[in-house]
Amino acid sequence: MNYPPLPEASAVASHFCAALGKAERAEDPYLHWKLSNVLPEQMCTGVLTLPIAPPVLGKTDGTRDTYNQTRAFITPELRSQFPACSVLADALQRPEVAQQLEQTCDIDATDSFLRIEYIQDIDGSWLEPHRDIPEKLFSMVIYLCTGPEAKNWGTDIYDADQKWVAQASAEFNTAVIFIPGDNTWHGFDQRPIRGVRRLMEINYVRDWRDREQLAFPDRPISSKEERAAPYASAGMRAS
Repeated sequence: MNYPPLPEASAVASHFCAALGKAERAEDPYLHWKLSNVLPEQMCTGVLTLPIAPPVLGKTDGTRDTYNQTRAFITPELRSQFPACSVLADALQRPEVAQQLEQTCDIDATDSFLRIEYIQDIDGSWLEPHRDIPEKLFSMVIYLCTGPEAKNWGTDIYDADQKWVAQASAEFNTAVIFIPGDNTWHGFDQRPIRGVRRLMEINYVRDWRDREQLAFPDRPISSKEERAAPYASAGMRAS
């Protein structure tokens, strides 16, 4: 028996799309969407039980680039080793997910690539205020934090002058999405982390230099026309 039991990728995709369809849109201090109940519970458990130890970083400079070698991306290697990685990546690569992300976030996912990072921050971790690069078509953080203090571990939001204005909720299995832009300042102010701050960053990316970070480096997201073709064919057969 494999533990934990995992849902099918199609079920994860359907659940994820339903959360996207109910996303709460907000525009202060910049456009973003808030989601809840993002993944099936079994999928969350599958991620949380992955045998991937949190990196011990020592002193950092407030960027993740300083410890690239210890970051955990869902790659072809991890997909082949761990069923949870395979199911999640397969789900987020599916055409219905790309279509729902396009509708919710008003993006064109054609020929982009799926990038998933599993982040486990421990005490001492922090991120300086920064903006994501435009090669990310969207940035999504799914919070998988647990424990009595986890509610305080949300992303910090800053205004155009990099002044702190808010903190995202880190409630378990919630998420925030935004489109990288000139004013999308965010980070994580240094504060105590008793336990592990677990989250996942999801992106569709284009012109990505570090292809070893991609879930399917040889399989871009299909075009809208290609995604529509199977449905059109099914309709023709049905008639």
